[in-house]
Amino acid sequence: MTVSLCMIVKNEQEVLARCLESIKNTADEIVIVDTGSDDDTPQIARKFTDLVYFYPWRDDFASARNYAFSKGTGDYLMWLDADDVLPEGEAEKLTAFRKDLEERKPDFVECPYEMTDGQGNPATVFTRERLFRREANFQWIGRVHECIAPRGERLSAPFRIRHLGSSKPRGARNLHIYERWAAEETLSPRDLFYYGRELYYNRLYTPAIAVLNEMLAGDGWYVNKIEACKVLALCHRERGEREFAVRALLHSFSYGHPRASVLCELGKCFAEGAKHDLAAYWYERALECADRSAEGDFEEPSCRGIVPLIELTCCYYALGDKARAFEYHKRAEELSPSHPAVRHNREFFRTIGMLSY
Repeated sequence: MTVSLCMIVKNEQEVLARCLESIKNTADEIVIVDTGSDDDTPQIARKFTDLVYFYPWRDDFASARNYAFSKGTGDYLMWLDADDVLPEGEAEKLTAFRKDLEERKPDFVECPYEMTDGQGNPATVFTRERLFRREANFQWIGRVHECIAPRGERLSAPFRIRHLGSSKPRGARNLHIYERWAAEETLSPRDLFYYGRELYYNRLYTPAIAVLNEMLAGDGWYVNKIEACKVLALCHRERGEREFAVRALLHSFSYGHPRASVLCELGKCFAEGAKHDLAAYWYERALECADRSAEGDFEEPSCRGIVPLIELTCCYYALGDKARAFEYHKRAEELSPSHPAVRHNREFFRTIGMLSY
């Protein structure tokens, strides 16, 4: 059972070797499709494979990925971005997993995808389809935030992919693709969600609100609708419309179980309004939330742990309940003693005589 790694790259000389080093002993074949680099990316790619191709960039990520997949000859086609890696120990898990591929022969394989913070630590985790049976002829769709619609037998894998990012400037590239795309045709609910999110990232809050409301009025996937409610709330908060932000967050409950990140945003809205009792209520609910990453959520593990613990420390101190605030601080310190806010609170409790170490 062979695996072809099929990648699209452009100006990735900073990170490409890091990616390929992490998987070179696991993939049977590495296919690199360059979409217009003007740095040393092609030369770096050739240190790992002879299968380096060039494809003219057309503002269409799916088109480029489909071309890369067309060049793979393995039984399974795998994708990575240049700023992804297999973390230490995960390559061995992937190698062992190939026995399951041989026995089960699924149509596609999914695994956790970790997005990291600025220090390389996992910050958001969600599940993505990662390997596809070549003979099933899967096709990428979407000019940006492209995906493959899953079908057939699914198999969940134990290995993880980590997105480390890079310093390569991207600017408003994705937004401009969406703007042109929306002018040419009607966007799907999924594409409306990502379009609205790109508008938010670019601080275009009013059009983002319009696009996200359009998405919510359609038949989109419930996970995307939950996340759309959160992004919608963030837009309203940026415009000083806290009441509308709260409504958007509460509306997410109509699509599925409450998510920890949504509950933390509710807590933040009430804390900003000095309603610390209500803020504490929502932060405590966030601590109770289940991990929903297996459903495809943009799961933020910190929103089920260190974030609400730190905020509850502040909320209960503001409410005059110093003892309860200190208890939440101790829990936060056990979980993440080096967190900047935890260190700050440690010093604070020491100065008021509640901490001696």
